[in-house]
Amino acid sequence: MRAGRGRVGRAGGPGDCARVHAPHTSLFPVRDNGRVLEMTREEFEELVSLALDRVPPELMRLMDNVAVFVEEEPEDPEDRELLGLYEGTPLTERGEWYAGVLPDRITIYRGPTLRMCETREDVVAETEITVVHEIAHHFGIDDERLHELGYG
Repeated sequence: MRAGRGRVGRAGGPGDCARVHAPHTSLFPVRDNGRVLEMTREEFEELVSLALDRVPPELMRLMDNVAVFVEEEPEDPEDRELLGLYEGTPLTERGEWYAGVLPDRITIYRGPTLRMCETREDVVAETEITVVHEIAHHFGIDDERLHELGYG
């Protein structure tokens, strides 16, 4: 099985798609502590859920066997600026052999996103771009094309 890995760096079967679930609370303003914006994990998960809600329903119905997660940091310390990661087999590469496999995984990283953004609005926008970018990898769209479309 070939695993695809899509990465988002610093900005410059139907029904099988898992969503990030977070408590339905209002988002509080992100506080600026002079270095890194502060936002609770729950607030960040809510932003990821809202970004998923903005994906057109016709695309969400086409997503198959994929789960979305929020993590604090990438595992590799060298990936400190990695905002998101797609791991799995894109829909365009699946064949008859694709059955009984674990779901593809989309991970959105909270720490790098908060470090690169200056305002709450930046966090909202960057989270949405990252979610769309990683979903695009699930559909087999590569980084070069995503950069051309403004989702790099």
